[in-house]
Amino acid sequence: MLFRGAGSAAYTRAFLLAGSAAVALFIPSLAAAQDESAPAHSADEASPDDSFPADEDASTGNQIVVTATKREQTLQDVPVAVSVTTAETIERAQIRDLRDLQTVVPSLSVGQRQSVANTNFFIRGFGNGANNAGIEPSVGVFVDNVYRSRTAAQITDLPDVQRIEVLRGPQSTLFGKNASAGVISITTEEPKFNFGGVGELTYGNFNQIIARGYVTGPVADSVAVSVAAGLNQRDGFFRDAGTGDRTNERDRWFARGQLLVDPDNGFRARIIADYDSIDENCCAVVNVQDGLATPVVRALGQVNAPEDAFNGIVYNNYNSTNDIENYGLSAQFDFDLSDAFTATWITAYRETKAVTNQDSDFTSADLIYPNFQDLGIGTFTQEVRLTGEIGDKVNVLLGAFYINEDVDQQNQLIYSTQFRPYANTLVQQLSGGALSLPTLEAAFGAADAQDYSGQFLASGQGFTEAYTLDSEAYSFFGQVDFEITDGLVLTLGGNYTKDRKKFVTNAHSTDTFSGIDLDAPQYAPFRGQLLYGGALAQGVGTALGLGRPATATEIGAFAGSNPAAFGAIQTGATAYANANANNPLANPLAPLRALQFMPPFLNVPNSVEDGKTDDGDFAYTIRLAYDVSDTINVYATYATGFKASSINLSRDSRPSPSDRDAIIAAGLDLNNLVYGSRFAGPENSRVMEAGVKANWGDISANLAVFDQDISGFQSNIFTGSGFALRNAGELSTFGVEFEGLATIADALTLNLGVTYLDPLYVSFEQSAVGDLSGTRPAGIPTWTVVIGAQYEQEIGGGTLVPRISFLWQSKEQLIEGLPGFVVRNPDGSIADATPALEAAEPFTREVQDLTASLSYDMDFGLSLSIWGRNLLNKRDVGVIFDTPAQPRGISGYANDPRTYGVSARYRF
Repeated sequence: MLFRGAGSAAYTRAFLLAGSAAVALFIPSLAAAQDESAPAHSADEASPDDSFPADEDASTGNQIVVTATKREQTLQDVPVAVSVTTAETIERAQIRDLRDLQTVVPSLSVGQRQSVANTNFFIRGFGNGANNAGIEPSVGVFVDNVYRSRTAAQITDLPDVQRIEVLRGPQSTLFGKNASAGVISITTEEPKFNFGGVGELTYGNFNQIIARGYVTGPVADSVAVSVAAGLNQRDGFFRDAGTGDRTNERDRWFARGQLLVDPDNGFRARIIADYDSIDENCCAVVNVQDGLATPVVRALGQVNAPEDAFNGIVYNNYNSTNDIENYGLSAQFDFDLSDAFTATWITAYRETKAVTNQDSDFTSADLIYPNFQDLGIGTFTQEVRLTGEIGDKVNVLLGAFYINEDVDQQNQLIYSTQFRPYANTLVQQLSGGALSLPTLEAAFGAADAQDYSGQFLASGQGFTEAYTLDSEAYSFFGQVDFEITDGLVLTLGGNYTKDRKKFVTNAHSTDTFSGIDLDAPQYAPFRGQLLYGGALAQGVGTALGLGRPATATEIGAFAGSNPAAFGAIQTGATAYANANANNPLANPLAPLRALQFMPPFLNVPNSVEDGKTDDGDFAYTIRLAYDVSDTINVYATYATGFKASSINLSRDSRPSPSDRDAIIAAGLDLNNLVYGSRFAGPENSRVMEAGVKANWGDISANLAVFDQDISGFQSNIFTGSGFALRNAGELSTFGVEFEGLATIADALTLNLGVTYLDPLYVSFEQSAVGDLSGTRPAGIPTWTVVIGAQYEQEIGGGTLVPRISFLWQSKEQLIEGLPGFVVRNPDGSIADATPALEAAEPFTREVQDLTASLSYDMDFGLSLSIWGRNLLNKRDVGVIFDTPAQPRGISGYANDPRTYGVSARYRF
């Protein structure tokens, strides 16, 4: 069945939306932009703000030519749910990187994480990856047909872009293993055989400066080249009152060169080399909820009050640095084998080097530093394709894809100079003043016959990590389109993928206290002493009617005045202590487990775990498309998708509970060894979709209704010190999408995009915050609306172009639960997840993002514009997480404030 409801109300909303959108197909005043843009001008118009000129074919709406099925078709003819953003839209909407793309594509959402290299993409609510280098994303990103496997390797500033296609739903048949949620495909301008270029300069608030240049032209009759370069600099959005600097800044540059060989004899070659560099202080974290330790932090340093999260001030004692290099070389060769068949070969190699460092306590107290990472990724890809026609009724595409990738990562997380006094105060709080770090060191040292003096939670201790991940995958794919009768086309496609990974860990905890087994038998006398003291104080307090444990002074006074009663209480306290000294459920030291931040680590491979995954899958597509008329097309699709296993390259990479007995039997067990997951198994997605596409010249509109689910969805939740990587049993979403465009009197263009999503965890029993089965996944708004307008008016020797666009997302919960609030059993299993779920409930957001620009495009090639983004200055946090080493504290990443500026560009 295509529809999956969550009750009659969900059905009603869905059908109302579908009906409304269908009516909109026939009402020009309600039609809206498939490509979220106004009609493009001729090639002599101004180039985009952060892009360069669009191709001379300035089609818009459903007339745009796309390559969503790896062959050129108009948007009207391609039977796929795809949104297209043109070069002009990139200019007018001030889209500077992929993060900004969500303001014009309603089914796409983008989340910023701890560095500029960590960005998550979600299509229809599905997506993951980013922070953890072992996790390949569910949304595949391709630039000029070359796969970019990690966000650090993806394009940040957008040079010479022709269009960006967002393909919604599983695309594994043609795009391979990591397109289970969708694809973002970026196509840049090819070099031209006519000399030309563009220069652009932008100045904005926060002292933003963007300068770019692009030159193209022939060097021989059949050879053309292009060169693009640019820089983007800006002061930070936040003032760091701890360091005195600013954070969330911009300081990046790029260079890109292309060579096109086209002798017009059936052979064509395109070679691209690019390099970009980022050296920025980013990304600011704000405190959104004080934790148990926040008063202690404020005694040592400063942290913002939750009500001041958006006042533009944060507190750190070290800058969070990002030093990233990204470069690559690719070549595409096309061979016309005959009038009917063309062969394509694409080869590419890319490298990413990202060195980041963060003050991860997010305060001016010197608690944690450094949180350092040195990440290197090398990716080699090959693709061959054969496309052609067999007669007038059959189109064929056959291909193969190969990827070999190496990930090399080193991390270090260290306690800094104030961590021990901070932790000592926490120990005193958690024990009601009965304990301190020196007390614990003396007691445990005596029991272990070791000298622990000054060693618990001491400066310089921490976690040192090294990981390598070698992966190799290949796939064979094909797709055939059969025209059964005039206008009726059956598409059958398939993709077999084989993916193998091998990972090695070399991680070591030097945190002495985290290696102490608080339930160890040698500590029984100490536990008994604490139990006795606690029972005695409670008994005397009860006898005195205090409603609390008695103090030492009160106990002494009571013993002197009531010796018999005191003796009875002593006897009872002694019996209780003797009976429970070895009972983990009564362990008085149990609250101190909250301070065992970095327990010992069992490395892989070992005699139980081989550190390898081996996955294979056949994904397929079945589609029927019909041209109802020259202006209306309909289609119905059933497709599957596949994403290979993801590896947890973090300090939370822990053996599976199913391996516990084997690990103990092999003698590999360690004190406080935590069990969790080394990797998440494959994702398998499925979509049933029906769609309508209509094009009446100046009016175009598209409607899609779908039911999509992912089995084994790879959930990756930040725990405050690492990542909990789990497979959900099943995540499903019912949705409706509408996009369209209407141009009125060749001057006014109206655009509208609406997405309705009704997601559900069908089953997710083993999440990091307990059983989420039957609940709504967080971070997915029910409604997303993009609405805009653009007007063109010739004035003097040019055209005045005002443009406005508004993005609205309904209120959504940011996260299902916070792992730091989970109540755990002594063995680490979940005893009560309710506090984790309740702690997350208040954190919601509703997005309202207004973008506007006013441009004057002069006939001789000069364009001047003023622009603004987030003009309503709506502030929120898009991501929240447990504050590291601060129990019950919650932190988050804030969105960007209002930005505005002026731009000038000249095309020659």
